[in-house]
Amino acid sequence: MATFTMLSCSKWDDYKKYTTDGETSYTGKLDSAQVYSGRLRVKVLGLLPADPKITKVKVSWNDNKDSAVYAVTKGPGIDSFNRIINVPEGTTNFKIQTFDAVGNGSVLVTITGTAYGAKYESGLLNRPVATAELLPAGNAVLTWDGFDTTSGAKGTWIKYTKTTNVIDSVYAPVSQVNTSLPNLKSGTGITYRTVYLPTKTCIDSFYAAYQTRSVKTDITSLFLSNTGPGFARATFDGRWGTLAAPWVTNAAAKNKGGLNGGYSSDAGGVINWETWGNTPVVNGIIYQPTSAPLPAGSYTVSFDEYSEIQANSTVYCIAAAGGGGLPVLANLSSSLGYVGLYNGATVGATSPNVTDSRSFTFTLTTAQVVSIGFLGNVVGNGNPGSYFQVFRIKLYSN
Repeated sequence: MATFTMLSCSKWDDYKKYTTDGETSYTGKLDSAQVYSGRLRVKVLGLLPADPKITKVKVSWNDNKDSAVYAVTKGPGIDSFNRIINVPEGTTNFKIQTFDAVGNGSVLVTITGTAYGAKYESGLLNRPVATAELLPAGNAVLTWDGFDTTSGAKGTWIKYTKTTNVIDSVYAPVSQVNTSLPNLKSGTGITYRTVYLPTKTCIDSFYAAYQTRSVKTDITSLFLSNTGPGFARATFDGRWGTLAAPWVTNAAAKNKGGLNGGYSSDAGGVINWETWGNTPVVNGIIYQPTSAPLPAGSYTVSFDEYSEIQANSTVYCIAAAGGGGLPVLANLSSSLGYVGLYNGATVGATSPNVTDSRSFTFTLTTAQVVSIGFLGNVVGNGNPGSYFQVFRIKLYSN
């Protein structure tokens, strides 16, 4: 193996061409030359031939304005050449020559390499996160969205705070669809950046800018109660009833003899309106206020339901500011957010009795109590009429 000693990087042009009997004497040239990319640097590699006369290797670039000269202690066989050279970002042409002790040089070897830097890195994108949710067991799960990896993305580093207040990190290769973050602390977010190698042989890693995002957290039990599955009831006539506190049911929602409505014992207890036999619900409202003010932030209300709501009926799940209840249909736009239940059994479900999941998002700029529930006009229309069943409802902090 050859050994190298770095000499002066100033001009090294005082060698002369020597001739013997009219013939130019050449040293053996560097063979199999390659340049590996890096961060404001490159690695130049090659093989030094079995020429014991070689004592120096000179690498020049920038139209010979810059150069580096390396002393060689040559072995008897083929030796490797491997050196790091600092260069500006961009593509650089290199000229490589070997020399003997009296300055006889080899045939020039030219090769091109690329260094990457801030300009390249500024254009890198993070792999998009489709969802980030803290599960009841205490681990958060990230689900990654589709991403073009042909530009050299290799994976993403995620930093997060654990329940012990320790900052931890997890690496997610681009082949991974879901990534688990053990013991993520509730109410904290994540910081992440994607790692790139612009070429397969690049000697340095590059990173997209750090990005932060919140983690969706189920806060239902902190602010709501009696949320299913298996809703508790207050009044009950054998099938129909009203929801137990903290749910509030207005008179218009009690379409079963004026005493019951909004609850049925189906599926272990569901939120329900049914209008078979011309028993309409007009501006019926079922709601509960949050048990405490929600902090400023983004929230999602999600619920599982099945419905057969005819075209002349409309039902919404709504969030409204304050603890005083929900607006009537004419004032729907005054709510914080809402989503309609599916109209028609085959719109939201592939077959009867298939549960659909529905959700909507709302944002609070200040902390406040919020009323969450259902509002609707469910009109009787002989047989069939309209009905819906809600099996559970959840509140998430985004």
